[in-house]
Amino acid sequence: MSTITTGTGSAAIWERIIRPDLDDLSPEEARAVLRWKFSDADRQRANELSAKARAGTLTTAEERELDEYLSIESALITLKSKARLSLRHIGLEP
Repeated sequence: MSTITTGTGSAAIWERIIRPDLDDLSPEEARAVLRWKFSDADRQRANELSAKARAGTLTTAEERELDEYLSIESALITLKSKARLSLRHIGLEP
């Protein structure tokens, strides 16, 4: 049963592209996806922006930048979920 998100936001569009409900990645592809992560510099920048957002001091440009980080993080979480599902489907541990 498909649970694909409808909508026009980037997270919904990425979900329709990635199709996290399908376990169709090869083991090599799945393991490669599971290695993807933000660099230390990107993680630090996202944390800085998040702190500014909590303090209510983000500029408009910084808000857009933080939104991009969050959108990419959402897609990465979805991809990694699909990778784990693909590995489990063939009896392998992620």
